Amino acid sequence: MKHLFFDLDRTLWDFEKNSEKALHILFHELGLDNDIPSFESFHALYKEKNAQLWQLYGLGKMSKQDLRSGRFRITLESFDIQDEHIIEKISQGYIDISPRQTELFPGAIETLQELKEKGYLMHIITNGFKEVQYIKLENSNLSDFFKIIVCSEEVGKNKPAPDIFHHAMGLAGAKAERSLMIGDDFDVDIVGANNAGMKGILFDPNDHYSLGENIVKIRSLPELTDLIPMLL
Repeated sequence: MKHLFFDLDRTLWDFEKNSEKALHILFHELGLDNDIPSFESFHALYKEKNAQLWQLYGLGKMSKQDLRSGRFRITLESFDIQDEHIIEKISQGYIDISPRQTELFPGAIETLQELKEKGYLMHIITNGFKEVQYIKLENSNLSDFFKIIVCSEEVGKNKPAPDIFHHAMGLAGAKAERSLMIGDDFDVDIVGANNAGMKGILFDPNDHYSLGENIVKIRSLPELTDLIPMLL
């Protein structure tokens, strides 16, 4: 059998759009518009701080709980808001609202359906938190496409560690030479997969990466249906 391993956030599930929707709801519900000049200024700073803390989490230098509350604490402190009640409200509210948003990248469902019909076994490998990733998959009608779902916190290793790829292949009964990883982060998804013996396809819709000729890259998900048979 041939196996396809997908990242979830920013590869199938449009993290940026869904996150912004959730934050916009919370910004107004919690009255942050009374103390912060605009949602745009709040959102831009949050994205910056969130990325910094996720990097620390990925390196094992920050706990899950510290990440969840810390990204909002640091952001709000920049606007002179130090209310722990508000920090807790927005932290929990984001966990509740964000994964229930359903924006996917164009062609996601159609592409997965076509690949399923062609007989590929498909799986998820994600660094996201277990309790929210399953909600995203279910609410976005993605769950039925995937046989194995591996969240990094269950393994104790984040991508790009080879261990998480080997763990996922073991659960799926997949061989590295008959497996492909599709993800949006070159270092995390593609280099990580390569180090585990898998080939990778980089999903780069905004043409962010300028890479060598030996790196396979797509800008839209429907490209996968013609490309995958050439690689496997």
